[in-house]
Amino acid sequence: MDDFLKFAEGWYKLSGVDLRWYKRPQMERRLAALRDRHGYTSFEAYLRGVQADPSLQEELVDRITINVSEFFRNPERWQTLEDFLSKLPRKTPLRAWSAACSTGEEPYTLAIVLQQLGFTDFHILATDLDREVLDKAEQGLYRPHQTRLVPDAYLHSYFSRDEEAVRVTDSFRQRITFQQHNLLSDQYPRSLDLIICRNVLIYLTDEAKHQVLAGLATSLRVGGYLFLGSTEQLLHAETYQMKSVAPFLYEKIRT
Repeated sequence: MDDFLKFAEGWYKLSGVDLRWYKRPQMERRLAALRDRHGYTSFEAYLRGVQADPSLQEELVDRITINVSEFFRNPERWQTLEDFLSKLPRKTPLRAWSAACSTGEEPYTLAIVLQQLGFTDFHILATDLDREVLDKAEQGLYRPHQTRLVPDAYLHSYFSRDEEAVRVTDSFRQRITFQQHNLLSDQYPRSLDLIICRNVLIYLTDEAKHQVLAGLATSLRVGGYLFLGSTEQLLHAETYQMKSVAPFLYEKIRT
């Protein structure tokens, strides 16, 4: 077993996160840069350091999860999603899941979209592997430049602001439950109307990707939608009881 695989095994025992589910070249390159920055000359030595230092563990989780997020990221994709969500009934509670939500911009964007479409009864589960980014998401506090794609009308309706920060209003934050979750090992929720899982699958091995997609498909009710990232086209949607209804948007058609 080579140095990196030994590190992956040790990290799995420590954290429960299995690095072997991720594409190795990308993951090894990112973690090697982190290792070198701290002056370790091998993954074996780095593992010993990580085992002894909780701050290194938190940093490692942050690097693994690649926390890049933005309000209304790819606005044209959100417009497409909005067009399909407008067809859903308003009479029953809408249940949505923002998987790998990072610092919260995505689930808050979804909440704004649903509110603007007239959904008064909805709840969003927002999950991530990284506890630290979930804490930030729960605060709903952002720098002004982070909300650059949010229309002014929405900023006035759903945020409070001063010169240094923009914050999601308390009443709006309550529509979202933030929870730690590992897509590769934890149980998935069920009977969902919508799942957003963007820019996650591209980092996974084919086997891990299949496992996650199968889980997401099981989580959706028939007629529910799966919204993927702009580089994550699902070529064989029928394998997961889904069909493509728009670029990067899929509808579950049967159980």
